Amino acid sequence: MARTTLAPAVPAALAAALLFGASTPLAKQLLRDTSPLLLAGLLYLGSGVGLSLARLLRDRGWRRPALARAEWRWLLLAIGCGGVLGPLLLMLGLARTPAAAASLLLNLEAVLTALLAWIAFRENTDRRVVLGMALIVAGAAALAARGPADAHGLGWGAPLIALACLCWALDNNLTRKVSASDALFLAALKGLAAGAVNTGLALLLGERLPPSAGIAAAMAVGLLGYGVSLVLFVIALRGLGAARTGAYFSTAPFLGAAIAVLAFGEHPPPLFWLAAALMGAGMWLHLRERHEHVHTHRPMTHTHRHVHDEHHRHSHDFDWDGTEPHTHEHAHGLLTHSHPHYPDIHHQHDHGGDALR
Repeated sequence: MARTTLAPAVPAALAAALLFGASTPLAKQLLRDTSPLLLAGLLYLGSGVGLSLARLLRDRGWRRPALARAEWRWLLLAIGCGGVLGPLLLMLGLARTPAAAASLLLNLEAVLTALLAWIAFRENTDRRVVLGMALIVAGAAALAARGPADAHGLGWGAPLIALACLCWALDNNLTRKVSASDALFLAALKGLAAGAVNTGLALLLGERLPPSAGIAAAMAVGLLGYGVSLVLFVIALRGLGAARTGAYFSTAPFLGAAIAVLAFGEHPPPLFWLAAALMGAGMWLHLRERHEHVHTHRPMTHTHRHVHDEHHRHSHDFDWDGTEPHTHEHAHGLLTHSHPHYPDIHHQHDHGGDALR
């Protein structure tokens, strides 16, 4: 049986979720002294500057990224959707929404990511995942429900956060197309571009920078919750595809909500707990998925970090000392076999008319 890529991908997705989930209630606290637009910029600047320094240290200087010309288009679109619009909409929504409720609403990102992956980008799906997504939607609907005298009504905060989730869903599917590239470079470039645009716009509109301690706090939250989290998310995309990575990543709002309740003393309404139960059941169904069938790998050539497993049986046109994993351009030949797999960078095949297995 072929070696599966799930071993590193699942922990990477869950670690990304943990970091991003923790950033939501922390960002809510930072909004007390910083406008939504400026905070969005500082969060991504922290991500971009920190990851750029990490990449320079790792490579001992500047190294040209191994991106094909066509891949730059996908990356720039991903930066615009997920790096500029997404965080701005989230900060605007957070300013109008309790942090615990906002954290659970962010589960919509997983649903929208999956819908786009299935409909627009033709990833295969599974009945368990479809049902799980339906439960997550039901949980979000319960969370957004408003009683006649509900002091926790979300108002305009909920649709703004939902739009942020849509931007990130587009970002996730677009980033999947370049996920074989250096994850540190992808995340650093997104952070620098998005941070510069949002911070520049805020300053042009007359926003004032917070004290130096506030700037440092925002950039630190951004480095961990947006930067390191995104690096891990890209790594997960390679092994799981967009829809499944989004499913694992949907654990992030539960952590964010728990921090908001336990650390910051928020008191969510009863519907919050119903929403949490529905979303938890949906997440459990995601984790129960198993996808295995005979499939064919078409010839392809690309560059990414790999070991010589069943999917990587190639020779080298350079002196190789046997070190694994390593990174270089390599070709895949025609291969037909069967093993458990997800729509990772090596399994983007058709399923005929039976995509819903």
